[in-house]
Amino acid sequence: MSGTPEGPTPGTGVTRGTRPPEVTERDHQRSGLSELRDYRAAFSAAALPMAVVDDRGQVVRANDALGCLLGADPAALAHRPAAELVGLTSDSSTWRAYGEVLSGERHRLRCTLRLKHADGRPLWAEVTVVPMGDPATGTGRVLLSLADVSDRRELRERLRHLRIHDPVTRLPNRTLFFERLTGALETPPLQEGAARREGRIGLCYLDIDGFKAVNDTLGHRIGDRLLAAVAGRLTDCAEADAHHAGGHLVARLGGDEFAILIEDSAGTHQLTELARSVLTALQRPFDVSGTRLSVSASIGVVERATAGTSATALMQAADTTLYWAKADGRARWTLFDPERNAHRMTRQALSSTLRPAVDRGEFTLEYQPLVGMADEVVRGVEALVRWNHPRFGLLAPSRFVPIAEEDGTIVELGRWVLRTACRQARCWQLEHPDERPLFISVNVAVRQVWDSDLVADVAEILAETGLDPGLLQLELTESAVMGSSGRPLRVLRALSDMGVRIAIDDFGTGYSNLAYLSRLPVSVLKLDGSFVRGFRYEDGAHPSPADETIVEAMVQLAHRLGLTVTAECVETSGQAERLRRIGCDTGQGWLYSRAVAPERIAELIGTRPLEG
Repeated sequence: MSGTPEGPTPGTGVTRGTRPPEVTERDHQRSGLSELRDYRAAFSAAALPMAVVDDRGQVVRANDALGCLLGADPAALAHRPAAELVGLTSDSSTWRAYGEVLSGERHRLRCTLRLKHADGRPLWAEVTVVPMGDPATGTGRVLLSLADVSDRRELRERLRHLRIHDPVTRLPNRTLFFERLTGALETPPLQEGAARREGRIGLCYLDIDGFKAVNDTLGHRIGDRLLAAVAGRLTDCAEADAHHAGGHLVARLGGDEFAILIEDSAGTHQLTELARSVLTALQRPFDVSGTRLSVSASIGVVERATAGTSATALMQAADTTLYWAKADGRARWTLFDPERNAHRMTRQALSSTLRPAVDRGEFTLEYQPLVGMADEVVRGVEALVRWNHPRFGLLAPSRFVPIAEEDGTIVELGRWVLRTACRQARCWQLEHPDERPLFISVNVAVRQVWDSDLVADVAEILAETGLDPGLLQLELTESAVMGSSGRPLRVLRALSDMGVRIAIDDFGTGYSNLAYLSRLPVSVLKLDGSFVRGFRYEDGAHPSPADETIVEAMVQLAHRLGLTVTAECVETSGQAERLRRIGCDTGQGWLYSRAVAPERIAELIGTRPLEG
């Protein structure tokens, strides 16, 4: 076999194929130094600003890019606190995290800071601090680097601006408005010396009256330009407000709705003055693309302490107040009224529980006597509904009947009242067979005539209860029956043909078209109490001769038409005596009795109420 065997080289003592230990170590040193020089060269030449920082936060070495950024010789940055050079001390949480990286408690810090370039231009930099040594040791140097993210930040800010601003008016939109509102409510009150000043906030919430007509007739292009012009005037008014202690934010919340937010409000006077200036500014005609437009606005004004107020509650109050301004006639401002709002809230609570209350049987009837003026004997009674509300107690009809008429519940409720009253009248008749039976008078709403088959309901209830039709009197208001034609007139005639008596309630306060009295199937006129009150002679009250003349004329007219007359709100014996001489047939009022339970009526049958 050919070849040279392995073994020591003669004269060297070194085995062939191996290198001396000192040669290997020198090579490693040379390699390490070369690699270090390469790292340092890359560090110095890097376009990314960087610095090596020791565990005390002092710059060990900075590269040329960092020196260029800060406008200093990189060598001159050595031994300077790195945190001060790049603004890590501006924020307490960032400063704390930076210290944790230096001490080895944290493995990375990344934050975005606003710096100033040596050439004077501002820039946003993403600052990163990471350990350079073995993380297990817990200490050592860190590498600080900065990346210019100004373009990215600018793009993000531009996108955010588009997201929070209205493209038509250039005003802040609903998103930014609620950000500012929420922030204002969360800001703690200002301190003035040792005194704590309560923070307050104000809001003018408005919309353009009849703006839809502009879009419908002139098109959305003109409508948008009008909105932009309105936005300009609102901004001018807000900027001209000389009383504010904080900032004003004018925003478009959507459609033709705008809001002016007043942070740190000086009080209600400031808000109302601002609202007046806005109305005045908007009253001036607008020239939109050669079209002259005149508009007005309705404004809801809310001003209150920030403590205990939420954005939702403030906007609900503003929306309610704007609705009031619209309902009060438009082209005006209305100030939030807690008492009025409480009434609205109560009305809403009643509305939401009214229909279920009928099913739960929460209603009851009381009865007020109708007394013959000649002998003061009870001739009949008027059924008056009451609501035993579980929260608000016993409620009079004025509290809930208008609501029932609005939402249609009056049909079901009216049917229950009619059935209950007829059943009670029949019960009295059976219990007192030797006495003249009382007639029962029941109020009927106009909606019952239109939205139900009133004739069928009455016929069914009379048949069910066994009450004679002549003992039922249905009361409708004067405004409901005057001018009746078509269905209402047919209903009234059908009821009259059935034998039911028809009475006009509150006569003398409505349209008073007397020509209809000869054509309507009416049996009774009930004179409104406002006329009867003018008959008072007692307690120094001065009677009204005009009221007496009017009542006397109406009584004479009614009698010539074959009608009977009932006077409402009779409270004194002097009134009763005068009404008796004039010729009123029956009277109703506190002189005789308030509305009472059916048991009390049973005691009055065949008697005089004043003696009972």
